Amino acid sequence: MRSALGKVRGTVLHEIAPVYDENSRVLILGSFPSVRSREEGFFYGHPQNRFWRVLGVVFEEAVPVTVEEKRHFLLSHGIALWDVIASCEIAGSADSSIRNAVPNDLNRILQTSCVERVVTNGKTADAYYRKYQEARTGKAAICLPSTSPANAAFGLFELIAAWRVLKE
Repeated sequence: MRSALGKVRGTVLHEIAPVYDENSRVLILGSFPSVRSREEGFFYGHPQNRFWRVLGVVFEEAVPVTVEEKRHFLLSHGIALWDVIASCEIAGSADSSIRNAVPNDLNRILQTSCVERVVTNGKTADAYYRKYQEARTGKAAICLPSTSPANAAFGLFELIAAWRVLKE
């Protein structure tokens, strides 16, 4: 099937395992992994995505580089990380092209951790969370500006200012 962008669109499965443990207090949810992240097998793998730089500054630590460093960084700060969508039709990495989304089951995280707060990384993640999961979880999400390079409305310093809520 071809999308309006002329790219082949097909159902893509989310195959990156969530990061969490029993001490996780905040759950950050993206929408669906980018092509680059799916290739690397870990979240926010595109070098232009500002997620890891923003978190590094917010927590006053070096930006993690390897998957193991990133996993350690998250868990050491009580952060769980996953995405709202388990599978969807998507053209490339464009959130705007997502169709036929199937949500992830967040219970596996929420029932085995201490998550008190849910944060969504951008408006798309927030919209899908509200549509599919907020009623199930009973937790309202805090929508933070997307760290995606497609979000040109927010510069790095504005993102850092907004994401400081993670330390509260």
